[in-house]
Amino acid sequence: MAELLDYLKRAVDDKASDLFIVAGGPVCEKLDKRMVPISEGRVFPQETEELIMELYRQAKRDPSVYQRRGDDDFSFSVSGLARFRVNTYRQRGSLAAVVRVVSFDIPDWEQLDIPPEIMALADTTHGMVLVTGTAGSGKSTTQACILNRINQTRECHIITLEDPIEYLHRDVKSIVSQREIAIDTEDYLSALRACLRQAPDVILLGEMRDQETIHTAMTAAETGHLLIATLHTRGAANTIDRIVDTFPSGQQDQIRAQLGMVLRTVVSQQLVPGTDGSLVPAFEIMHMNPAIQNLIRGNKINQIDNIISASSQAGMITMDKYLEKLCRAGRISKTTAVEYAMDPESLSKRL
Repeated sequence: MAELLDYLKRAVDDKASDLFIVAGGPVCEKLDKRMVPISEGRVFPQETEELIMELYRQAKRDPSVYQRRGDDDFSFSVSGLARFRVNTYRQRGSLAAVVRVVSFDIPDWEQLDIPPEIMALADTTHGMVLVTGTAGSGKSTTQACILNRINQTRECHIITLEDPIEYLHRDVKSIVSQREIAIDTEDYLSALRACLRQAPDVILLGEMRDQETIHTAMTAAETGHLLIATLHTRGAANTIDRIVDTFPSGQQDQIRAQLGMVLRTVVSQQLVPGTDGSLVPAFEIMHMNPAIQNLIRGNKINQIDNIISASSQAGMITMDKYLEKLCRAGRISKTTAVEYAMDPESLSKRL
């Protein structure tokens, strides 16, 4: 018990993003994409099992889901310390876990370098806003900041459907109902369907994982709600392709038309190494306009980047342009900018 709390406290004090408990190596924390050992020596299967069973006791959660499936997601809080998001899994016959550290407080968007154009999405009242990026790119944090802005500025009912809940939102001007998948509700789809009968103004959907959930989410966005969701995709064009490709070919024209109507904004983000050793967020912002609407309907998704590039006055920016800005400001190196670019060759020439 004391040992686990020591590791958790160390991770919080060091501002680590994750804690790794895997048999055969030391307990490690992840600091700015570097793995730093924090246990005195290697931990073995019996020790990892004891540490992970303690995680379950802290969360007051039955480990039977993990024992049946071989992996599990859950979260818990330690009073006065932080909130932790846990993924347990079996590897090489032994227990392992990755623990994400989540601060109790909603982070300050300015300190996180989130642009004001993204925070302005809190003023959107209906339609679909997507926050996309690979795992660990900061999507949940960006969503939490937008939601916090809505909570502080509007009187409405916000419902979040998360797996697991990361940031805790206290009621300010809004009522915030936070539902955790597998604890408060069976799955995303049933929670989303039930949510439409709970008088929501804003729905935050942790992830759009399958065709039915995407279809229900689009219907919710069509019927006057603001729906904010995440997808594990890079870039607006890839995001639209991913949604359309989820459906059978016979339905894709209809989905493109529907998407053109409900989609408001796609924010794509990634964290890139900065020149000072920190991680710097880079964003792509695409707002729906008639030109992009026509491209989606006409299945000319590959031309969307050209419209984003030409629409900076409307608050849009491509990922490569954002990386170029960061590079010219000295925040990231040219090598890093090119490495993380969508079109490395073109960016390399411009720099």
